[in-house]
Amino acid sequence: MIRLNKYLADCGVGSRRECDALIAEGVVKVNGKVASLGQMVDGNARVTVRDKRIGDKQKLYYILLNKPKGCVTTVKDDLGRKTVMDFVSDIKARLYPVGRLDYDTEGLLLLTNDGDLSNRLTHPRNEINKTYVCRISGMLKESERVTLEKGVLVDGVKTAPSKVKIVEQDQHHTRCEVTIHEGRNHQVKKMFEAVGKEVEFLKRVAIGELRLGGLKRGEYRFLNDYEVDYLKNL
Repeated sequence: MIRLNKYLADCGVGSRRECDALIAEGVVKVNGKVASLGQMVDGNARVTVRDKRIGDKQKLYYILLNKPKGCVTTVKDDLGRKTVMDFVSDIKARLYPVGRLDYDTEGLLLLTNDGDLSNRLTHPRNEINKTYVCRISGMLKESERVTLEKGVLVDGVKTAPSKVKIVEQDQHHTRCEVTIHEGRNHQVKKMFEAVGKEVEFLKRVAIGELRLGGLKRGEYRFLNDYEVDYLKNL
């Protein structure tokens, strides 16, 4: 026996939360009867959503893409721009990006059809670290670095404590490694703007301890079982 919302999620209907919403809406039926929240089903149950039969569990994919600049992190784009899905078009599965990287930001992006894992990695309460390398204009003072780590105002709200490491710098540029666990829009860029610095280059290199490695821009690879288990237990 398996809980209905997990069965639906495993079949690719959506995340467990989204499946619970469908059940609450009354559009899910088990053996012809309207389902209830928390209901258990077995492998022989006939499950439908809006009268459409839900089949066997789908194969789950876990993909790490080195997103290049110049594409949007979305499944479709109304403006006709290239999306991250163009780089995994050979995979015949309904994949979704986990979180978001800006149009001109590159680096590690996960794509999956596992709604539970996607929600786990993106929900703010889990505070999962994301690490970026960036190049900023000018020199970053030690006082500015400390200010960034303690938190700065971004869109009127103070950012959570972060880690900012100066890797190298000269009179014209500073290269930093930044680790945050929030996922606000343009957060790293706006953090540096708050101390008067402009980010010229931004790349995500890690989620937790999962690192980008040597993938070329636009290339992807499948995560191994150890990496998938690691992400599920973050």
